[in-house]
Amino acid sequence: MYSSDPVGAVFFDVDGTLVPGTSSSVHLAGFLGHREELAEAEDAYAAGAVDNRQVSELDAAGWAGVHEDEVTGWLDGLPLVAGITETVAWCRRNGLVPVLATLAWSPVGSHLTDRFGFHTFSGPELETVGGRFTGRVARHFDEYDKRDAALALARELGLPPRACGAVGDSRSDLPLFASVGLSVAFNASPGARGAATVAVDDEDLRGVLPPLSRLLTSPL
Repeated sequence: MYSSDPVGAVFFDVDGTLVPGTSSSVHLAGFLGHREELAEAEDAYAAGAVDNRQVSELDAAGWAGVHEDEVTGWLDGLPLVAGITETVAWCRRNGLVPVLATLAWSPVGSHLTDRFGFHTFSGPELETVGGRFTGRVARHFDEYDKRDAALALARELGLPPRACGAVGDSRSDLPLFASVGLSVAFNASPGARGAATVAVDDEDLRGVLPPLSRLLTSPL
């Protein structure tokens, strides 16, 4: 995996970052039949009008009765930014552990982790019984949980927060941005840009590699 002990970790957001212009939940809601309602709720979250719990409960209700196996095919068509494979490979070659830190549902995190070779993922979970979703949330997970899970993993890897980077685009990334040594706002909202170490606008995720390379030279 790595030629020696990792020198750092990079936490990548999913929705709006790896999934450009939309979210994985809105993509899946198109199959589930509540796309418009969810898109409005996500816009309200981005504006600070509602919290993540409210959005998650609204979305989860639309999953009731769906079998877990159906989701795999839906995720194959998930719109993704170019350059994910190459960016993950670059991180691994350079001793940076690539991790998904996201508010996307766990089937999304699991799918992208397996598909692109991320080290692991964190995120909210939907309740299932007998292989079918119940329409309830099994585990809520907000922007502060996202930060805490990332920092806990860094500790497990023996890495201080200053040796870690975060790549994200919006409100859900702000607590993590404030807690790591390097933050990259990628095609981001004004709020994320203002909170980040550096902002990058690019149609290819490899645009974040020059700023991430600072993690290779920064003393621990």
